[in-house]
Amino acid sequence: MVLRGVTEATYRRLYKHVFTRIDAERAHEIGLLALRLGGLPVFRRLLRAAAYGPDLPTVQVEALGRRFAHPLGLAAGFDKDGVALHGLAALGFSHIEAGTVTPQPQPGNPAPRLFRLTHDRALINRLGFPSGGVERFAANFRGRPVTPIGVSVGKNKATPLDDAARDYVAVIRRLRPQADYFAVNVSSPNTPELRRLQTPEYLDDLLAACAVAAQRTPLLVKIAPDLDWAEIDTVIGLALKHRLAGIIATNTTLRRDDLRDPSAGEVGGLSGLPLRDRATDIIRHIYRSAGKQLVIIGVGGIFSGADAWDKLCAGATLLQAYTGFIYRGPTYVRRVVEDLAHLMRDEGVTSLQEVIGRGR
Repeated sequence: MVLRGVTEATYRRLYKHVFTRIDAERAHEIGLLALRLGGLPVFRRLLRAAAYGPDLPTVQVEALGRRFAHPLGLAAGFDKDGVALHGLAALGFSHIEAGTVTPQPQPGNPAPRLFRLTHDRALINRLGFPSGGVERFAANFRGRPVTPIGVSVGKNKATPLDDAARDYVAVIRRLRPQADYFAVNVSSPNTPELRRLQTPEYLDDLLAACAVAAQRTPLLVKIAPDLDWAEIDTVIGLALKHRLAGIIATNTTLRRDDLRDPSAGEVGGLSGLPLRDRATDIIRHIYRSAGKQLVIIGVGGIFSGADAWDKLCAGATLLQAYTGFIYRGPTYVRRVVEDLAHLMRDEGVTSLQEVIGRGR
């Protein structure tokens, strides 16, 4: 407990006096470099003891053919090339979604392309799928941790929309023996026209091709929070048609409602606290429409156990975080899961299955 307290205090000081004074992407690179040390067993044990510990309450959940220690995982975008999977697993995430992975290497958009909105507890990114390519990712994936690992799949920027399925299928086929699930990312706002892949004109054929390529590996589609209800219903229908395992709700948003930070005008996708309620509403809508036919992974604005509870009650089975982790630091998972366990106890709930969809 003392070690965890030191970890929390140290991170708060580092964030305030160091990380906020340097470029956001540079700070991210420093953090990722430190987490790569998780490949060393000694460092991995130290990291787990400081940030997570062995005595976390058990709030297990079963989904996607796997048992998860708790619902909270890491969203795609943090570790794009799978270089720090052991370190991230040591922080206690129940699953990690790596990527987005593209078939060929690409640099992404020009810097600066990642911005903190500290006043709004948010981030804006316009990274544009920087990726070392599927072969580099496959090499890093060897010797992966036992923690469930999903792979977010995308297309190269230069690939025309009419040929997009080719890129998605190539990544899925290459990584199928190692991945625990695939996420079809058609909702990033930072690759030109990518979001058009969410329309029936493209999505029907794309999901059909990806489902064939994935074979028995669970396949999910990640949607934008900026879709209207009719568009979301179309995605739900196609997900059911092609027997997808689920939907990830949601990616980042282009909306800029009631933001206070000077960086709010930057171009890119907004994540974090401002997205929380919209993502929860979409989760609820999907659950009301599809029930338990689709696993919902809830993403957007999870900073606390209460935020996690709301998304589970709306119908999410699993959860993912990115921005909350950035702001709260290496003990983030422990604090959220402990809060969630306390809420369950206060509500007289003994199983997480009793929480899922109870507030729909």
